[in-house]
Amino acid sequence: MAKFKVVYERNACIGAGACAALLEERWKISDMDGKANLLGGVETKPGVFEYEFTEEELERVLESAEACPVNVIHIYDEEGNKIV
Repeated sequence: MAKFKVVYERNACIGAGACAALLEERWKISDMDGKANLLGGVETKPGVFEYEFTEEELERVLESAEACPVNVIHIYDEEGNKIV
């Protein structure tokens, strides 16, 4: 089964909340600073979080990434090609 990856630049998030509104099981707005948290994500660099997922989740994850007004949610395919 194909694996995809979200790379989320949390430091640049403005807290618009579009991602959380579209995919609440993966995104939650923090009560602390108003920015989105990637649920299940792992911090790979300071302020950068990653999460791997399968093709079953792809459509909804893409939708949440495309809704981000500051484009801080990036999606890559299993070969490392950027989709969003």
